[in-house]
Amino acid sequence: MSRWLLPLVFCCGLASAAPRLLYSKYFKGSVPEYVAISVERDGKATYQEAKEDDNPIRIQLSAPDTQTLFDLADKLDHFQRPLEAGLKVANMGVKTFTFVNADERHEIQFNYSQDDSAKTLLDWFERITETEGHFINLDRTVHYDKLGVNDVLLQLQITWERGRVVAPEQFLPLLDRIVKNESYLHISRERAAGLAEAIRGPQPPDKTQP
Repeated sequence: MSRWLLPLVFCCGLASAAPRLLYSKYFKGSVPEYVAISVERDGKATYQEAKEDDNPIRIQLSAPDTQTLFDLADKLDHFQRPLEAGLKVANMGVKTFTFVNADERHEIQFNYSQDDSAKTLLDWFERITETEGHFINLDRTVHYDKLGVNDVLLQLQITWERGRVVAPEQFLPLLDRIVKNESYLHISRERAAGLAEAIRGPQPPDKTQP
């Protein structure tokens, strides 16, 4: 092998060995019933609502958010210990945390946990789920239901003001499209402009953290 190829092969090996967090939730009867999220160490993430999805939504998480997720996984020993509380509580869906790093793979399932780090990590994944639900609805209404855009924007605004939107920059192309297109309702364009301005400005404090 050429000595010039060795660094490339080595770097590719390092890239493939980068740690990754996986999350899934199955709750029959809920909407959506199934969710799967994958987060790479560099912040690249995917979101899907079907097990066989060749075109998941791709997200870029911020470096601080990504660090928080992996720090929580570290506190949970990369999911090598039980998280289930073992209490008699209602079925809230089967949650699965998975940590992958080269040949290392650890996975744990639970319905309800009292572990603070587990609850915080779960809330982060729930926030991503909420965010992508808004993204899916906004993308659909922008293309196929212009009269429904304002209602979706209102729900997105509420989530934004609660500090629960993750990777908000993903919304900017859709928001800018609404603002520039007079075929959308005036109130929709105004709300979209306000959200876009807020996203491009200083981020609101994270109200979900202590």
